Amino acid sequence: MSKLSEQDIETRLLQFPEWEYYENAIHVEFEFENFKDCFSAMSRIAFECEALNHHPDWSNSYNVLTISLSTHSAGGVTETDFKLAKAIEAIVEPEDE
Repeated sequence: MSKLSEQDIETRLLQFPEWEYYENAIHVEFEFENFKDCFSAMSRIAFECEALNHHPDWSNSYNVLTISLSTHSAGGVTETDFKLAKAIEAIVEPEDE
């Protein structure tokens, strides 16, 4: 998997308005109603991570989930990071809401 150019990353981020690119990764922060909802989303995201064999750097503080995605073996952001970002968006913000 090859690292995407900064221009490619910025173009792809147009589909992910809440995400930002800095420090060689794409980042987002989600706020939930409570800890249970946050942890539930993290559990669902974990299954997607395993399916893609790609794992985020993330942290959780009560009802806030902070996620950073990059492909360490490629030295930056790749198509796989955007596949995972899309899966995360579908879990956290389902289209029917």
